[in-house]
Amino acid sequence: AMSEDRSEVGGRRSELPLAPEAEHDPAGVSRRDVMRFLGVAPLAATLGWSPTGLARAARYVDEVQSPASHLPPPTAPKFFTQREWRTVRLLADYVIPRDEKSGSATDAKAPEFVDYMLADKETTEASRIAMRGGLAWLDLESRRRFQTTFVGASDAQRRQILDDIAWPKRAKPELSQGVAFFTRFRDAVASGFYSSAM
Repeated sequence: AMSEDRSEVGGRRSELPLAPEAEHDPAGVSRRDVMRFLGVAPLAATLGWSPTGLARAARYVDEVQSPASHLPPPTAPKFFTQREWRTVRLLADYVIPRDEKSGSATDAKAPEFVDYMLADKETTEASRIAMRGGLAWLDLESRRRFQTTFVGASDAQRRQILDDIAWPKRAKPELSQGVAFFTRFRDAVASGFYSSAM
């Protein structure tokens, strides 16, 4: 049954009735969860992620973060290999480092969010391939320049690679694959960070 209560959406009064918070759609997503992610939905859409998938991922991360959680801390990623996972966690904190106002991407469990989304049944195979290919590119580029993986490189060496791919308009054409990967990765981490409870 729908509630007759009305709500404010985007600063305007909504004329749509809202379901009670506890009521879920068939995918197990409450209306509250969906409303929480409207801000990151456009970004997530560019990544091939669905709003219901976003809500499921955020609920999963919230449960993992909760001190009263019945879920054990994730011991292994759902999508990434262990090698990729080390790179993802390191790279995520370059995207959103800890500062005086908030924690880092890993503090907010953004890598877990991205991992969950990539393992989600609604995520496209193209998104999965792009992520894996981008992580492989990052290691290849690091090996080409420094004879070691991205994780094995020094902070200065990692920043050199990232500086070359983080600014699409300034990047060299031969780095276009890295630029495309980093742009998608940055968007994915931002989606996870800003949809977290942090």
